[in-house]
Amino acid sequence: MGRVAKELGVSTMSLYRYVSAKNELYVLMQEAAIGAPPALAAPGAGWRAGIEAWAWALREVYHRNLWTLRLPVSGPPATPHMVAWWEKALASLGGTGLDEGSKTSVILLVSGFVRNDALVLADLDAVLAAAGGDQRDVLVRYGRTLRRLADPERYPEVARLLDSGAMDTPDEPETEFRFGLARILDGVAVLVEGRAS
Repeated sequence: MGRVAKELGVSTMSLYRYVSAKNELYVLMQEAAIGAPPALAAPGAGWRAGIEAWAWALREVYHRNLWTLRLPVSGPPATPHMVAWWEKALASLGGTGLDEGSKTSVILLVSGFVRNDALVLADLDAVLAAAGGDQRDVLVRYGRTLRRLADPERYPEVARLLDSGAMDTPDEPETEFRFGLARILDGVAVLVEGRAS
């Protein structure tokens, strides 16, 4: 709070006229950064297209505001923008036959995946910046280190992975996100189909 007050050129105590505590300030900062959800899939596009568009939009918000991922989670969404994001996700799941508890579980699963993806990319960006070099250089160095550690007798699967060359060229981050999201939505589709039958 002292640093924020200094940036604003006011006393720390004067901030408490507007917010009651640091956590409330975090909530307001996050609300401003996240913003309202964009228009998603066209009506009638189906639940999967809606949730997929919602996940990609949330990913974009996190990537523009990586610092929001480091804020402590203080509770369920309780701000206008966060409630609007939930509304969009719930509306996307309308007509699936899922009960409200299952819809909530699907939203938590997808949003957790999106958040984790953004956290991993933020951490990798920090590693790349610290290591100096591009993603391929860092991956090659990691592969060399892993080869020294992964005795083929003891870790045959890791050795097979390294020998395959799959780790020699980095994937685009969108490729991994697309793959993971599709697998999650495949699982949700099984749930939806099960409820329909």
